[in-house]
Amino acid sequence: MRIRPGRAGDLPVLRDVERAAGLCFRDLGMDAVADDEPPSLETLRAYAERGGLWVAADGDDRPVAYLMAEPVDGHIHVEQVSVHPDSARRGIGRALIDHLARWAAARGGRALTLTTFAEVPWNAPYYERCGFRRLDDAELTPGLREIRRREAEHGLDRWPRVCMRRDL
Repeated sequence: MRIRPGRAGDLPVLRDVERAAGLCFRDLGMDAVADDEPPSLETLRAYAERGGLWVAADGDDRPVAYLMAEPVDGHIHVEQVSVHPDSARRGIGRALIDHLARWAAARGGRALTLTTFAEVPWNAPYYERCGFRRLDDAELTPGLREIRRREAEHGLDRWPRVCMRRDL
């Protein structure tokens, strides 16, 4: 598995990865999450152009997972990590996160942040195993509060959510 920056030709495949990965939420009764549209081609392209899109590619250089990230309040915020179910449970998501952590640290970054579902096994409990910790309300930065506000508007607060941080 090779991790590399995402490029224009990857973008439609990344939407397919996201759709497939999202189906797992249906098993938890989270149909709205499973049915949610993946990031648009324009959104993915913008992340790629800003240097915030990485893919894990198989031996044929076809993406099987991706990570989107951007600066938020002086840290690097993980906006999305998705692994196609056919490639799940192989450490690919962790490899993407570790790659981002090394990339951020090399540029003077002090932490990675993310928001996620608190009780979904492959969300907050998984990220804790990857070195993230849950933040309490007093630790939320203005940018994280804004992200959470947008998530609530999108309806994601129907299930418990948390902000998390991994110090570098």
